[in-house]
Amino acid sequence: MSRSHTRVAEAVRDAVRDEACPVTEVIDRVAGKWSVGILIAAAHGPVRFTELERAIHGISRRMLTLTLRRLERDGLLVRTVYPTVPPKVEYGLTPMARELYTSLTGLVDWAERHRSAIAEARAAYDATAGRASDAV
Repeated sequence: MSRSHTRVAEAVRDAVRDEACPVTEVIDRVAGKWSVGILIAAAHGPVRFTELERAIHGISRRMLTLTLRRLERDGLLVRTVYPTVPPKVEYGLTPMARELYTSLTGLVDWAERHRSAIAEARAAYDATAGRASDAV
């Protein structure tokens, strides 16, 4: 391969990588372990921190706080503070997050419909992989 072809291939690879990085970053953020649960919980109207904490099993207060801040920074959540004593804070979805919610519910529905088929496929694969490793 000539040097000119190598440079072209590198330029194409770099262009694809630069274009894909923001998409990957957004998908990683939205599809994070806790983000999906928060977005789904907040979809039915404004929700308070403690309600989110109860709704999302296994999340720590710190992780909930960090994830809420990230989602707010990304423009997916709106944080509203009411001037009461103690302060009342609610989180709600932005219009952009409402649009995302429709995709998330489709994914959740798909996962629920295919949960048993995936479990069966895993069991079959594990049984086959176990026999293959015994033969080696």
